[in-house]
Amino acid sequence: MKSWLAVMACGAVAASAVAQDVKTFVGHETPNLVATYKQLHAAPELSHHEEKTSAFVASELRKDGFTVTDRIGRYYDGSQAYGVVGIMKNGSGPTLLIRADMDALPVTEDTGLPYASKVRSTNPAGQEVGVMHACGHDIHVTTLVGVARAMAAMKSQWHGTLMLVGQPSEETIDGAKAMMDDHLYERFGKPDMAIALHDSPFPAGLVAVVPGPALASSTSIDVIMRGIGSHGSAPEAGKDPVMMAGEFITEVQTVVSRSVPPQQPAVVTIGQIHGGTKRNIIPDEVRLELTTRAYSEEVRQTIIEGVKRTARGVAIAAGVPEDRMPIVNVLEHESTTATINDPALSAKLVSVFKDKLGADHVIDVKPIMGSEDFGFFGDNGKVPYVIFWLGADDPKDFADHQAKGLSMPALHSAHFAPLPEPALRTGVTAMTSAAISLLQ
Repeated sequence: MKSWLAVMACGAVAASAVAQDVKTFVGHETPNLVATYKQLHAAPELSHHEEKTSAFVASELRKDGFTVTDRIGRYYDGSQAYGVVGIMKNGSGPTLLIRADMDALPVTEDTGLPYASKVRSTNPAGQEVGVMHACGHDIHVTTLVGVARAMAAMKSQWHGTLMLVGQPSEETIDGAKAMMDDHLYERFGKPDMAIALHDSPFPAGLVAVVPGPALASSTSIDVIMRGIGSHGSAPEAGKDPVMMAGEFITEVQTVVSRSVPPQQPAVVTIGQIHGGTKRNIIPDEVRLELTTRAYSEEVRQTIIEGVKRTARGVAIAAGVPEDRMPIVNVLEHESTTATINDPALSAKLVSVFKDKLGADHVIDVKPIMGSEDFGFFGDNGKVPYVIFWLGADDPKDFADHQAKGLSMPALHSAHFAPLPEPALRTGVTAMTSAAISLLQ
């Protein structure tokens, strides 16, 4: 891989007539898109609450001539989701779905930007929290708006059906499933392919495509280690779930090291542990919240069974009676499958990006163990899809950080601050060029 400085210093690249049209259009629209981005950045909404953002997306798509339906999606508890679908039919040809996720995070922004979010909201636990687009979904939504404008203006250059999707609740990984459960494809037609982008902490102006496994599955598991409470001075009179929880935290890591093949990436992380009320009371139970990551369903199931087996084994070793065995709950509504980019579609996008952006602006990156719910739009392997990465960092700041051995603020950080102009220009150019190439 070339150095970031060399990549960003490369000169202009010759482009086809179509690419020049796209670049000219995007260049003209970029100032307006930057203003839109700043507006969205200052007004983030948490997952399940994207009412104003979805209304904005719907309004913008209608202005561009799309047939729009909003409030699409039903969550597992029956509540309404704020999904948006805009359809533009332009003669015979394939159907392409392009997705942008709309939700923000419970993070108090600390970027110091003049358009920084000052929004406060209430999380599901009833706590007041700051709200921030700390994962760049404002970049994604603004890119979708730019693509809608470009594709509407360039209808002579493509044929088929364009399906633009504003997706809610990616951060809680239940928004795509909510839209699919609301019969998305039965109502609007099944696409022949689907693409999306996600901003990433590398220099703006660059893109990357990972063919095959790109993002891991995410499985949420709750474990309740149940014991028998007693006085802290008389541990022999009870069964201590705090001790069992400690043993479980250590032992559950052997599920990855001894049950999963070394060639298969896997992660088990305990993110929360709650138990007890007072230092001299052995409680009746301790609750743990886990997240697991894997690229294959086989490994995912191996981890789930390993968590159950480990919890039970620790309890048996502690002499816990059968009626107090641990409770292990797999929260499928808070889980998502791995994101597996279609190899052929990935190769097509790489070719388009190298042609339209320049080969030096298409970089190689590795798969990551983070998770996305975009894969639900693949409809269990029936719709090929690709999510690609869009650089968001200021190239100079990135180079300065690298020279000092430092990392730029990561996604979900209170300090994450994309450089909007080059990120949006590259994102809209890349996505529009891909759409025109695919809709022939």
